Amino acid sequence: MSKSELVVEPVQSCSAAPIVREPLTAETAGELAGVFKALSDPIRLRLLSSIACREGQEACVCDLSEGIDLTQPTISHHLKVLREAGLLDSERRASWVYYRVVPGALQRLSDVLLADSGATAGANA
Repeated sequence: MSKSELVVEPVQSCSAAPIVREPLTAETAGELAGVFKALSDPIRLRLLSSIACREGQEACVCDLSEGIDLTQPTISHHLKVLREAGLLDSERRASWVYYRVVPGALQRLSDVLLADSGATAGANA
């Protein structure tokens, strides 16, 4: 086949999909990356889940070591990481520390992960 016989098709430009919500800013992406980094450890995910699934999304540190084969100082370290990431608050009551999920923290992560949280919520109803 010679060059004169080649058929050249015109290239069509791609059309970008419309933006349906604002993308993350660099600042917000940086903040959220720290949160997701804190959640990237399976122990921390389990600890957060253990707190979030309790009444009032609150638990005493003494209850959180059940089923997790780690020393109390190691568990406390993981809880500190979750607290510093803005996912947990803590409060000392007598000799125990109680941890609770920061209101709205899990919803914020959900909103970031869902492409269209309003449409998805309606579809799941």
